Amino acid sequence: MKDKDISKFLSLVLRHKPEALGIVLDPEGWTNVEVLLQKMQARGKGITLEKLKEVVATNDKQRFSFNQDQTLIRASQGHSLAVDLKLQPLAPPPVLYHGTAQRFAAAIQQEGLKKQNRQYVHLSAEVETAMKVGARHGKPVVFLVESGQMHQDGVDFFLSENHVWLTHFVAPVYLKTHTGLALP
Repeated sequence: MKDKDISKFLSLVLRHKPEALGIVLDPEGWTNVEVLLQKMQARGKGITLEKLKEVVATNDKQRFSFNQDQTLIRASQGHSLAVDLKLQPLAPPPVLYHGTAQRFAAAIQQEGLKKQNRQYVHLSAEVETAMKVGARHGKPVVFLVESGQMHQDGVDFFLSENHVWLTHFVAPVYLKTHTGLALP
């Protein structure tokens, strides 16, 4: 399997559908590495422990992490399942960004950013990252999120292990189109 295919498969089973591989995630999203590798082998997706470590270490978005002794693995964020990543509220930078496809922009302007089928709304500290995220789904649009003001207004923010900012909802009043990226 190619690294990208391994990463996509791990995203599926560690974020959304562990039952697709027949594994179980604990309340914090962890699963046993040995069991994961055995189940992957049984499903014709066998990889070595060394390959798994390489994929985790080199994933450009650092989507996965091991526990201290590397016997457990989990997704760093992005779960549609209820898991407790033990994240603590943290003051965000004054501005964060959210990238999306242009076809969703009008609804977001009216309804705000919703977590949809995930546990959190995902935000980035860099415009470039938001652009890449938005481009995955079509012509990108980047929203500037007034996260500092939201935080002052009592909204909680969290920072995942892989440096994605998370919150439960962004009301339209805190959204602006990023300069230079015009909406339709």
